[in-house]
Amino acid sequence: MRFLTFSLLLLSIHFSFSQDFNFSAIPKELLNNSNAVYRWDEIAVKVNSIDKMEYTIKKVVTVLNKHGNRHAYLGKYFDEQTKITNIGAVIYDSFGNKIDQIKKNDFSTRSAVDGFSLYLDDKLMYYNYTPIQYPYTIEFECQIETSDTGAVPQWYFLSGYLTSVEYSKYTITYPSKKFRPNIKEKNLDGFELLKTEKFNNITYEARNIQSIKKEELCPSFNEIAPILSVRLPEFSFKGIQAKVNSWKEMGDWINEELLKGRLELSQGTVETAKSLVRDIDDDLEKAKIIYSYVQDNTRYISVQVGIGGFQPISAIEVDKVKYGDCKGLSNYTRALLSAVEVESYYVHVEAGDEKIDFEDDFPDLLQGNHAIVAIPYKGQYYWIDCTSQVHPFGFLGDFTDGRKVLVVKPNESELVTTTSYLNSENLKRTSAKVNLDSLGGLEGTVSVQTQGIKYDQHFYLEGKTKKQVADYYKNYWGNVNNLQLESYSFENDRDSIVFKEKLNIEASNYANKSGERLLFGINPFNKNRSLPKRYRKRNSPFVIQRGFLDEAEFEIKLPEGFDIEAIPQSLHIENEFGTYKVSVEELENANTLLYKRYFLVKHGKFPKEKYKTYREFQKEVLKMDNAQVVLVKTKTN
Repeated sequence: MRFLTFSLLLLSIHFSFSQDFNFSAIPKELLNNSNAVYRWDEIAVKVNSIDKMEYTIKKVVTVLNKHGNRHAYLGKYFDEQTKITNIGAVIYDSFGNKIDQIKKNDFSTRSAVDGFSLYLDDKLMYYNYTPIQYPYTIEFECQIETSDTGAVPQWYFLSGYLTSVEYSKYTITYPSKKFRPNIKEKNLDGFELLKTEKFNNITYEARNIQSIKKEELCPSFNEIAPILSVRLPEFSFKGIQAKVNSWKEMGDWINEELLKGRLELSQGTVETAKSLVRDIDDDLEKAKIIYSYVQDNTRYISVQVGIGGFQPISAIEVDKVKYGDCKGLSNYTRALLSAVEVESYYVHVEAGDEKIDFEDDFPDLLQGNHAIVAIPYKGQYYWIDCTSQVHPFGFLGDFTDGRKVLVVKPNESELVTTTSYLNSENLKRTSAKVNLDSLGGLEGTVSVQTQGIKYDQHFYLEGKTKKQVADYYKNYWGNVNNLQLESYSFENDRDSIVFKEKLNIEASNYANKSGERLLFGINPFNKNRSLPKRYRKRNSPFVIQRGFLDEAEFEIKLPEGFDIEAIPQSLHIENEFGTYKVSVEELENANTLLYKRYFLVKHGKFPKEKYKTYREFQKEVLKMDNAQVVLVKTKTN
């Protein structure tokens, strides 16, 4: 159903913009550092009742290059509760001439998760447009009706880095004060915004928002971009009504309405679970065995929370087909744990490389894109991600670590911060004993031990082929010329979460010959290879999310017939960003150099004014890591 006021508004938009699709009409300042320019970006939401909402999306985007094509995406998900009543697009060339019109009948429809019968109710209506020239402009309109009012669309005035906006508008209309939405405004300072509120209508408008260029080590986009989060205090989701004003209430609702009755398993599976832990009394040991069973007997399909709903597929269904998304596998694991009398909780989390917390004062369903499990044991939580078939029990890695999540507990749901891996916990320790020959060749043994996030970056090697492993080290130690991996072995201690690599290597021409001299880098296996990017004018603060500690100790036996002409001096730097210590000494009567390196980088958020100082710190590290030893042939009388 299309309501008149929106129809008139969209009609006026079309006519007002019909003369402005020419690329040359875009203000020059909006073209700077932009892959796409949103000429018009609007969503108009109308809440009719607790279980009826409709909204219209309208965007006019000029795509400047291939990197901006994602902003021309033409598609929308829908399900049994959500109907796409109208959808269409018009394509214009750089001069504003219409070159294509795409009607609703031209759009295709497919399952959101093809090939998996559990999720056939969720579908995607889409059209794949292939541009034939740049720039081009796409005008897209979509109208939606839904009975799910628990997920009111939030609004990003900027749709990502390197995009700018001429005009942006968000409107929400509601029938009475009872339905007045809660709106959380984030990062609106410094932008040209206009907010208008009437009896049953709230409108935000923004003009001429220049693009944000992503800077190295910058905070997450959510921390710096202007955003509106919107929720209704009373809503309906999948036919279930709720009144939520706190995370506790949100957790209670999820527990009672979305999770209840979903832990049932067949008697045969219950008996299988019990047999796995027979004669084991410790709950944590039971949990480890169950987690291993899930890893070995199920597979993960990627269905983001929100697609497929927020309700997990029942445990008995997952057990039957042996696959599931994060929600289904988490619920299934909890069912198996319950069968062996181990307590566990369903956890909703915003997963990804960037740490994004749930907002303490704003409980809504749109926060979070992933589900994991928490197991309480002796006063602490052990976290498991049931979608991973390789991670050890209790290790989250950088996908869900160190962020506020919703732990769903009967009458006690709460926000809790997951395990953080910080500073020296993210350890890489490298040791080596190598021989340098008179021609500059290098051979010997190297050992690498990793923990924390460093473990996450290395342990996957044990699943690689011999060629893949060899190629990895050639790239990892790209500063070592002609590196050959003679043999290797790995030890993955999944209980302590420590990964050990032992390698025998050879390399010809590691040292450079210059007349009577040999020159070689003192640090072949543990050096920094790049600097943080230099900015003439830094715009954002910078964040070191986790920090790390790299330790190294190398013994380098020198070739006979050479004397040491020059070795690097010792260095010790200590500041708010970390510590760097390095020393080189000649072992007495051994014709051997002993190199030691200690490099600690601390996690933290720092003002943009300190970025230059941090970069200088890293520059000193890089310089010293590249320091060389000079050997000269022994003079004979």
